[in-house]
Amino acid sequence: MILTIPSFALFGLLTILLGIGNPAVELGLALYALLPVIRNTRAGLGSVDPAVVDAARAMGMGPAQVLWRVELPLALPVIVAGLRQATVMVVAIATVGATVGANDLGQPLLEGIRGDDRDAIFAGALLVGLLGVGADATLAALERGLSRSRG
Repeated sequence: MILTIPSFALFGLLTILLGIGNPAVELGLALYALLPVIRNTRAGLGSVDPAVVDAARAMGMGPAQVLWRVELPLALPVIVAGLRQATVMVVAIATVGATVGANDLGQPLLEGIRGDDRDAIFAGALLVGLLGVGADATLAALERGLSRSRG
């Protein structure tokens, strides 16, 4: 449900509770990141072959051992995909935080808009874009590595 609320509106509501600045934006970003992480964790754990889980139980593993030694390692590539999606989404949404007083990625963009400084706007947009692409590429490499080690 949180993802249906526009970021500017959510940050505005959170400033009522937490005041203007970083805490409201940080909480909002954490709330936005929850859905892809939880959804992919659930999907990853649900995709584990039941026969593998049964075999682990037959070998005498308890529920915690099955989770930590079998299910999570097999689900890890899907979980990392959710982290990847959440990370890129948070980088993009964080730029809006500057509008409610957060000192974040959107500050150069907002200052450029206020001062009609196209260079500042371009530099801010480039910074956010590079950060998003870099984070995505790093987590994609991790995801590929985990997928290869699984197969």
